[in-house]
Amino acid sequence: MDIELARFNMVEQQIRPWEVLDQDVLDLLFVVRREDFVPPAWRLLAFTDMEIPLTIDGKPTGEVMLAPKVEARLLQAAAVRRHETVLEIGAGSGYMAALLAHRARRVVSCEIRPELARFATENLSRAAVAGAAVEARNGLEAAAESRWDLILLSGSVPFLPDPLLQQLNVGGRLVAIVGELPMMVAQLVTRVGEREFATESLFDTVATPLVAFPRKESFRF
Repeated sequence: MDIELARFNMVEQQIRPWEVLDQDVLDLLFVVRREDFVPPAWRLLAFTDMEIPLTIDGKPTGEVMLAPKVEARLLQAAAVRRHETVLEIGAGSGYMAALLAHRARRVVSCEIRPELARFATENLSRAAVAGAAVEARNGLEAAAESRWDLILLSGSVPFLPDPLLQQLNVGGRLVAIVGELPMMVAQLVTRVGEREFATESLFDTVATPLVAFPRKESFRF
């Protein structure tokens, strides 16, 4: 398998046609080696237009890496800046955290499954990614402890709770896939003032729900 040709085809045939036109994002996909974050059993499919199951020692965790074009489109919408502090909820393999860390000042990536938190940490360390730390806990706990310039949810949620939005700095953004089957929409929410938020629908998609994210009637910080 010609890895570099497969990477090039992923960018030019899947990602660019899906309205990912930010050249910095496209360039980054050549810098951060996606195949290094894929479980060994799935490595040959690292560049295919599909979600990749996340397995540990061959055993499925129930979690996935999002399809490459979805990851790239979310990263483009996030528009991360070098001075910003980022929270990712749902570290998975650590790939999105690696992408974010190349553009942000600091990334905290939370993963509720300890075995995946270890996997993501190992992947980031092996790839020599600086500025990203994986914490083995519910990301909602981390969100409540600080203010953030960007919160990115690497999985779907049924709704966006207002207390989570309140943890954004003014000018901060939250990027997430919102809804339940059969209808989910990727959204960008920007805090434009202390009491004002602007929401933009980006694209229709479906994604695996984040583990332990509460339903609306049971949400608590």
